[in-house]
Parts: sequence; structure tokens; C-alpha cells
Amino acid sequence: MRRTRSTTLVRLLAGLATLLGIALLGALFPAVAVAEPSGARATGLHISNGRLLEANGNDFVMRGVNHAHTWYPNETQSLADVKALGANTVRVVLADGHRWTANSAADVANVITQCKANRLICVLEVHDTTGYGEEAAAGTLDHAADYWIGLKNVLAGQENHIIINIGNEPWGNTNPDGWTAPTIAAIQKLRTAGFQHTIMVDAPNWGQDWQGVMRANAQSVYDADTTGNLIFSIHMYSVFDTAAEITDYLNAFVNAKLPLLIGEFGGPADQWGDPDEDTMMATAEQLDLGYLAWSWSGNTDPILDLAIDFDPSRLSAWGQRIFNGANGIAQTSKEATIFGGGTGDTQAPTAPGTPVASAVTATSATLTWPASSDNVGVTRYDVVRVNGTTETAAASSTTTSTTLTGLTPDTAYTFAVYARDAAGNRSTRSATVTVTTDDAPTGTCSVGYRVVGDWQGGFQGEIAIRNTGTAALTGWKLGFTFANGQTVTNMWGGTATQSGGTVAVTPASYTNTIPAGGSVTVGFIGTKGATNAAPTAFTLNGATCSAS
Repeated sequence: MRRTRSTTLVRLLAGLATLLGIALLGALFPAVAVAEPSGARATGLHISNGRLLEANGNDFVMRGVNHAHTWYPNETQSLADVKALGANTVRVVLADGHRWTANSAADVANVITQCKANRLICVLEVHDTTGYGEEAAAGTLDHAADYWIGLKNVLAGQENHIIINIGNEPWGNTNPDGWTAPTIAAIQKLRTAGFQHTIMVDAPNWGQDWQGVMRANAQSVYDADTTGNLIFSIHMYSVFDTAAEITDYLNAFVNAKLPLLIGEFGGPADQWGDPDEDTMMATAEQLDLGYLAWSWSGNTDPILDLAIDFDPSRLSAWGQRIFNGANGIAQTSKEATIFGGGTGDTQAPTAPGTPVASAVTATSATLTWPASSDNVGVTRYDVVRVNGTTETAAASSTTTSTTLTGLTPDTAYTFAVYARDAAGNRSTRSATVTVTTDDAPTGTCSVGYRVVGDWQGGFQGEIAIRNTGTAALTGWKLGFTFANGQTVTNMWGGTATQSGGTVAVTPASYTNTIPAGGSVTVGFIGTKGATNAAPTAFTLNGATCSAS
């Protein structure tokens, strides 16, 4: 991930929270005073009574992702891809020239055009401000404001379609009280320059506000905006690892009628902790607050890539959670009415035809189904796994076919398909198809697993992977399943992704090739409960390995 996260102070917070319990929350996150609605309004997206509304007064709840455009300027297809998966908003990373090469007016104009063509509300943000005061290379909010003013000819008239996020995470953990005055000054500088757009401001503490500065000063910052069209953005990563912390923070702004969204958030555990993304998403849905997941693809740390290598057909476990999981984008996103969403189209598509399975292997299967029809047009299909009365999201596709991967060998699966239109209407379910995967092939590999050491709540593990074949293995993928709720929190020699108990490991650069007759070793730190049984089976590139 091309951003720096706090270390020592975040660990200190986690330790204090553990020692002192929930009572600490009120001290860390002081109460917010109640906002009074402003009289002045923007001509497009605007704030009223603590809510983000469109120009016609329709409530708009952002459901989308972040996209690192400034580092990957040729990946504009990503906007169409996130839309196809159901997003109604994309937050686009830009640079103002202080730390990274500035995005030109022509480039920003093209981003806006692409967002509009793909029926997405576009949040534009300057990333150079990240961690100011702690990160020596970071720029100021004042410099970012000047950048926006330089783009005024591009941005004017787009108030229905864009929100200006002045600067990303514009203060680190060093003297975060210094956030308030520059934030007010930057807002007022843009208003003085004639901007009528809804403005978004990020919290200090690298966006996570763990010292409560934004929360305590939100009212005064809001009051400083002469239009009242200001929305606050909290970033939720490992600081927000309990349900109490998340619900307390979000409810404080809602109760004060101060507009808020989760402008970034992560779910996978990292070296600082394990964010509670389930509570973030559930509470955002309950309170009708927007959320924008970090991030589509291209992270320095790929654990936060929603799509692998910018490929929408290769969603990571994190991507599946965001798009197809409970309270995810597919379930909850509604298109902005400026694009026609919610303007009277209440007719659902017809049910898709019965899916047919083909190209079945031990770990994958291709499903194809007859198309659905709709009075306006079908925008995507949602494939679900059916187990009795329970459905689990399996894939999403803009065509009438998809390939499901990561299946378990010699296992029966039942799948069905739903169709969706642009207004979010969903069809009735198709008939089901049952697929039984092939037996796992026997591979030329053996795996040794051992616990190096353990302690209350955690342990260190080691996995030795041996190539018993006659040819080198390059670009391998190891699979196994924990049975007792263990999780991998940090790994060396490889990168782990985990969904439930199922773990997939891909190699580091120095373990990428296993020579014939040779082996590589990966180590990891994990969490555990009272029982810590070793995995009983391993696969390498889908083939079963023997134990060693």
C-alpha cells in the first residue's frame, strides 16, 4: 500500500484499550456537539440535516472503492469494472505535485468524464498530504487547496457528479491538534474561490482519529463552511478492531447530525491488528452511511487488493467480502438518480435460465446460463452457492458466464444465479445446478508443518514445501485449512490470504522457485484459541501433497 501507517502510537492505543476496556472510548473519542443545519445549499450534491443529498433531494449513500489513479493512470478501465460489480461511487487518488507528479487538468477532466460515462459519483482526493507533521515528504492542505483552485475550470459545473476531498489523511500522529485550523483555512480558501461543491475532509492520526481531534472539533469545522456542504471522512483500519469502537464513533456523528462516511477501510489483519470490517459495513448499512473500501488494485502490500492485477474476474477474498458479502456493495448499492437510478424503474429482471456447468476440475468450474431480460437492461449477474435455505455469494459477472475458482476437490456444490438492473432491482433466483468437483490430483510435493512456539492467544508456525518432482516449480500456490479458528497475522517467505479457515499462500520473490528435489520454508505468526490442531491436508497448485 502506497501509504504509511502509524506504528508505536497505534500499538499503544491497542494496549490501553485491552487494559482499560470500553470505558476508554469516551476519553479517546470525546462526544460531538449537535450540529444545526445550514441555510445555504450547493446546486448539486449537498448536505441537509446531516445527510448527503442529490440536487433533487434524494438521499445518496456512497457504496464504492478507492482507486489509485495517480500511480496507475492507464487503468481507467477500472472505473467500468467497479461499476459492473455494483459500486455507485469511486474515490480517485490524485497528486498535486508536492510529493508525486501532479495530475493535469486534462487528466482530471478525463477521470470525471469516465466516472460519468460509467454512472459513478466521483470523489477526487489529493494524496500528497498523507501524514503531514509526521511524514516529512507530505504536503500541506493549503497547497492542496491551491491545486483544486488551479482546476476550477475543470471542476465548475460538476457539482452533481463530484465531491472534492481536499487532502488524504492530512495529519499524522504528531500534534494532531494542529489539524483543525489548517482544515478550516483550506475549506474557506475554496469557498472564497467560489467552489460550491460538497467538500470532504479526512481525519488526523493518519485518517483514524484515534485521539478524537476531528470528533471533538467537527462542529467548529462544519460551522466554518459558509455553505454547510461539508462531509467528514473517517478511515478505519486496525485502530477500529472492536464493535464498540466502531459503533460509538459512527453513532456520535449521526446523533449530532454531522455528515460522515467511512472514506477508507480495510479488513485483512496486518502487523498492527485486525480491523472489524463486518461491524463497519453492518453499522454503515444500519445508519445509512457511505463506505469506500481500500482499494481496487495495485497496493504495495497486495493483501488489500480487492482485484488481483486489476482483473475484475480475479477478486481476492477481500474483494469478494466487499462486493458480494453481507452488507456488501452488491446487496446495498443504489445508483445516483442523476444517472437514472431510483427514478421509477421498479421492474425487476426476469429470472436467468438454469445454469450449466462445464470444464469442471478439482478446484474450478465454469457456469453458463441463458440471459435474463429487463425493461431497461440487465447490468450484472450474481452467482450464489445454495446450501439448504442459506445462500453465499460466489461470483459476479457482467456476462452470462463465469469461472468459479478455489473450490474444494471431491465436493458437491449447488449454484444459482440472480440478475440485476442499473436501478438495483434483483430478479427471482434461477433454477439450481449441482456440480461435483474432481478428485485432487496427486502432486509432486510434500509439506511439513510444525509449531515453533506458542503463547496464550498466539503461536509461531513454519511450513516447509518440498518439490519431489523432476522439474522446478515457479509461481506456486499453497492451500490448507485451519480447523480451530486460527488466523495468520504476519508471514515471511510468502503472502497469505485467508477466508474463514481457508488459507492460500503465494511466494515471496526469494521463494518463488522451488528447484527439483529442493524446498523452501515460510514462517508465520498466528492467533489461536484453546485448540491449535495442525492442518491435515495441503495442496500445491491444486494438487495434493504428501506429509513430510
